[in-house]
Amino acid sequence: VLGGYTGYVNFGTAAFFATGAYTALVLILAFKAALPVQILAGGLTAGLLGLGIGYLTLRLRGVFFSIATLALSVVLHTVVSNWEYVGGGKGLSIIRPKPPALFASHAEYLFVVMVLLAAASVALAWWVQNSWVGRGLAAIRDNEEAAECMGVPTLRLKLFATTLSGCLMGVAGTPFPYYVTLVEPGSVFSLDYAVNSLAMPMIGGTTTWVGPVIGAVLLGTAQQVATVTISSELNLLIVGIVLVAFVMLAPQGIVGLVQRLFHRRSR
Repeated sequence: VLGGYTGYVNFGTAAFFATGAYTALVLILAFKAALPVQILAGGLTAGLLGLGIGYLTLRLRGVFFSIATLALSVVLHTVVSNWEYVGGGKGLSIIRPKPPALFASHAEYLFVVMVLLAAASVALAWWVQNSWVGRGLAAIRDNEEAAECMGVPTLRLKLFATTLSGCLMGVAGTPFPYYVTLVEPGSVFSLDYAVNSLAMPMIGGTTTWVGPVIGAVLLGTAQQVATVTISSELNLLIVGIVLVAFVMLAPQGIVGLVQRLFHRRSR
């Protein structure tokens, strides 16, 4: 939504993911809150963070905006590393509760929740792309000055994009404590999540909702196969090689490449 539809590349995705994860952890420690409550709270907290950061940084453009969002991730990493209530730098271990009656295990429950969250996020991205909001964001991506001259509320739409993107990343992070059971800054702010959240859309194509889905399926499958057959340490290497290849050969991703080939054939 922010990087593809609006054209503002966010290098601070790990910060919003971590916001959702640590919001969930605080709710577990303080209230033993249920997972749906954690998801709502994590999404709201990360969305508010996205709104605040967007208001402060959206006057920057291009690489300057990306650097500012990267700085946010560094600041939050430092904060949680010194916050003893959530375990500080050494982390904190939690115990999974009993799953709801319909599920055999908590891992099965988490899997179903994550599938539903993924489907909901894709549906939301589809709605944004096909609404007047998506058309306004696309106008900002193509030429922000021209869009503003034509009456597009650029600041409001950009704030909407940062808020929604932050909310979705926060929602993605809320199941993390129960998923790993050991929450520590090194895992929550892992480079894997930050790189994959940029690489998957770029491989599939950032300007349409289906591109990130294709990129996630292809790259995620390749990483799992490499983990099982060779070594998990190769994941980032695979991401780097594939990303460089697509940037050089197909900068619009798989969707853009298919559209270009189809256009050539139709001509």
